[in-house]
Amino acid sequence: MRPIDLNLVRTFVTLYESGSVTLAAHKLNVTQPSVSYSLSRLRELFDDPLFSRTRDGMAPTFCAMRLYTSFRQALTQIEQTLSDAQHFDPEQSQRRFRLALTDLGETTLLAPILRHMRDLAPGVELEVVPLEIDKVVSWFDNKSVDAVICSRDIQAPSLGRRPIIEERYVGLLGRRHPRIGQTLSMEAFSREDHVQVSPTTGHGLVEDVLKERDITRKVSVVVPHFSALPRLLESTSLLAILPEQIAGLFTQQADLKQVELPFDIPPVEVALYWSRQVDDSAAQEWFRRTLIEATSRHHDETVPPETP
Repeated sequence: MRPIDLNLVRTFVTLYESGSVTLAAHKLNVTQPSVSYSLSRLRELFDDPLFSRTRDGMAPTFCAMRLYTSFRQALTQIEQTLSDAQHFDPEQSQRRFRLALTDLGETTLLAPILRHMRDLAPGVELEVVPLEIDKVVSWFDNKSVDAVICSRDIQAPSLGRRPIIEERYVGLLGRRHPRIGQTLSMEAFSREDHVQVSPTTGHGLVEDVLKERDITRKVSVVVPHFSALPRLLESTSLLAILPEQIAGLFTQQADLKQVELPFDIPPVEVALYWSRQVDDSAAQEWFRRTLIEATSRHHDETVPPETP
């Protein structure tokens, strides 16, 4: 099928919604013959009459009803994008943004992000997408997401990147662990059974460091989400490695303790990613700025000051 002119899409949607060539011409600020000509081109293009005249106006065919949903959605998106590129008023907007987060990000960052967005833009909606690290670039290419927050370093020329917070890793285990007290030796680390959070969720730094330093551990359980750890660690003698902020939160929720690792893992940058193709969008710029403000403020409030 030949590419369809955007003006034809706009004419089709307006005619469908008004049910009248006269009203459609008035809304589009064109002549009635111009609308009739566009309708003729659409009929030829789709090999369907699309509308038939009745005493109540122009009645859509089944084909037209199917086309309308897709055309209306596409036209709305295009008009919104053009409008946002020129001006974005967060206080008046009802736009929906899509953000990809790991379950760890949902646990620690989602609430402060949502609070900050509600303060600035009460009508704006936020849809959270579970992060699948291998799909990030394609998601941005097809505009499935507006932003991603994760600790994995995603190398892609098409993406912008901005570090927003820094995290360090610690060990987490049951408070009444039968063999490990307040310190964790290298011997105990290698001897004990571990629970691992799947690297596909965007948290693969630990595995990279262990492999690089030729450190082995006995992984007995692999879970897809961090949220499974508190009860699992509390009721077993398993050991886990995770960021300090979430470890501190989990020690408040379950009978757990936090220990220093017997080797160094460099602090990890949690970064915000976005598509460079929408750098000029006022709405996207506002969304990125809001995410940075919310996460930075939350991190400053939750990280305890260093002991002098």
